[in-house]
Amino acid sequence: MPVKEILQSTIDRFHKKVECDPRLREELNGIKKTVNIDLGCESYHFTLENAHIDSLCEGLLDCSDLVIMSDPQTVEDMYSGKMKVMKAYALRKIRIKGSLDDVMRLRKLF
Repeated sequence: MPVKEILQSTIDRFHKKVECDPRLREELNGIKKTVNIDLGCESYHFTLENAHIDSLCEGLLDCSDLVIMSDPQTVEDMYSGKMKVMKAYALRKIRIKGSLDDVMRLRKLF
């Protein structure tokens, strides 16, 4: 599956999770964060605002709250379950730049 479809699928799962979890929805309400996803050969960005992620767009924003850096193969491996997110992080196959608070919010996407 192409990486863009994997990322969109993850966003769709997040929206379903927010619909079913009023506590999560309340926690994310009023928050606006921008996220860049840099995969080397391809890049994307999105904005989380009021517990909703707008569309996944190609390219990187000049300035973002969070930057996720990895490669397409690692993303595919995490999506398929071949590699756990924490293992990818420990092996530095995925790196995240941003405040600790923002990083902790990001984990709610998964």
